[in-house]
Formats: sequence, C-alpha cells, structure tokens
Amino acid sequence: MPARKRSAPELVASRRRSGRLSSTPKKSSYFEDNESDVDDDELPPKKRRGQPSKRESLVKEEEEEQVEIIPLEKMRGTGGVEYEDHKLHRNTLLFLKDLKANNKRPWLKSHDDEYRRSLKDWQSFVEAATQSIISIDETVPELPAKDVIFRIHRDIRFSKDPTPYKPHFSAAWSRTGRKGPYACYYVHCEPGASFIGGGLWPPEARFVAKLRHSVDRHPERWRRALNEPLFKKAFFPGVKASADPEVAVKAFVDRNQENALKKRPMGYVVSHRDIALLKLRNYTIGTKIDADMLCKDDAQDKVGEIMQALSSFVSFLNGIVMPDPNLDDSSSDEDEDENEDEGGD
Repeated sequence: MPARKRSAPELVASRRRSGRLSSTPKKSSYFEDNESDVDDDELPPKKRRGQPSKRESLVKEEEEEQVEIIPLEKMRGTGGVEYEDHKLHRNTLLFLKDLKANNKRPWLKSHDDEYRRSLKDWQSFVEAATQSIISIDETVPELPAKDVIFRIHRDIRFSKDPTPYKPHFSAAWSRTGRKGPYACYYVHCEPGASFIGGGLWPPEARFVAKLRHSVDRHPERWRRALNEPLFKKAFFPGVKASADPEVAVKAFVDRNQENALKKRPMGYVVSHRDIALLKLRNYTIGTKIDADMLCKDDAQDKVGEIMQALSSFVSFLNGIVMPDPNLDDSSSDEDEDENEDEGGD
C-alpha cells in the first residue's frame, strides 16, 4: 500500500517538533555584521594552562623596557643677592630666557628646581602687587596668588604652535581674579616683551553689545575716559595733552584691531560717527616696560603708578558691562543732552 503523502502544513509542524533552531530568536543584523568582519585567525587564542595572562605579559614587557632617567640640573647661584618679596630676582628672568630657548618638556623636567624657585619668586611679587592694586582700586579683593596668576602650561590641542609652555609669567587682578566678566589689571613678565595694562579681552557677546550701545548713546563718555590726563600720559605718551580728543580715540582703536570686525556690526550704519569703535571686540590698553624694572627696589612703586593711571579706564568699563546697582549714574542726562545738541549720530 503506497505511503500517504503529507500536506504542507503537516510538514511544517513536523519540522517544528524535530528542530530546535526555530525556538531560538533571530540574531540582529548588527551583530551579524560585526561577527562577519572578524576572521577566525584574528580571534585571540584561548589561554592554555601554565601560560601567563595578557596582563602579566604586559607587566613583564614594561619591566623589561629601559626607563629614561632625567637628571636634575644644578640651580644657579644667587650672586650674593637675596630673594625679596617686593621685587623679582634676576634669576627669574634668566629662567624665562632659557625656557624660551628650550621650550620642551624634558628640559623643564631637568630644571624643575629652577622652575619652582622662579615660580615662588613670581608668586611673592604678585602678592606684593596685590596690596598695591587694592590700595588703588577698592573693588579688587585680596585674593590668593593662585587666583590671579596664569599657568605657564599651554593648551596645544588646537594650536599650530607645538611648544608646551609660555615663556613668560603673568597675572590679572579684577573683582573675580584672573577670570570673570570684569575689566582687569594685567602684568606680563617676559624678557624683551614685558608690559603692564588691562581692560577687557575678549568680553562675551552680551557685554560687547553693552559696550557698543554705550558708544552709540554716550560717545562723549568714551572721549573723556580715553583723554583722562593720567591715562593718556601713561598709555598714549606720543599724544599731547592739548591734542584733539579724537587722536586718543584713534590710538585706542589702532591698539585693538585684533579680532575687530571687518564690516559694520549688525544694527549700525557704516556712516556712524564711531564706526571704528563699534567694530571692536577687544577693549584693552598697555604700555611696554623693561623687565629689569621689576627687579629693582622701587618695582612696586613703578607698577603702582601705571595701575593708578589705568584705574579710571577699568572703572569706566566695569560701569558699562557690570554696573553697580547701588550707584546712581548722574552723568547720564548730561551726556544725552550733549548728544541732542550735536544732532545725534
């Protein structure tokens, strides 16, 4: 008797009963693709009994590697001159010169003692300068040196300059130290390129908007600030006291061309009287000094004279970007009247 042919549903049912693959969930193509990219030869071999683990092998290889020992160089002698808090030692300037000529990590590691001694010298100088500045500007608090000193280490991740260190010492004093929205006082110590200055660089966009609004609405305030006698004498020595106020304005604009806009800022016309001021995004000023000046007994007096001349400008900028709500602006109406008499901008 011929065997009875089973129908298609019966065949499927029998396969489901006899097979186990149908009960296993299908793998995602994501994992399948990953597995297909790896050859069996590339898979790590199974560890056999008695063989060292991968971790043990790495440790052994590291122990076998030759360790480079960088010897510390002997520090310079003091030349019979003691280190003092109110001024820098000449060894500090010599260290910065050497750092500029040997700007590499191995060199600094081998001169670590010299670096630490120079840094300590700079910190004590900054602490003395802090006392000079807070006696000039009472809004600057007495912050620890670490809050006003900049590190010499550079962030080279997005820089074309591969040198890892800044060949200078620097510090900035403001109401919040070296950081924050306030205008600051700044000292830059670098043999051959030292200077003292301050201001805002570069302020946030919302503060730039405030500064531009001030230039637009109260242009005479800017002219008074930039032509203040002590300020102009210290930072525009080539401009005579009796010169046209516009000369100081132009000199300030020329000093701040870095990051300045090429075109007019949005909301202002090209024909604006102060379009050059409106294009600025930095509001800083500085004067060059000889680094040797910081090594003299009257170093703090010289620094204080420049900071005194700068204080009016720092207060002017802070009054725009971060005005004190407790102070009344009594000159506002006066300036608005002056603008109306001039027919506006």
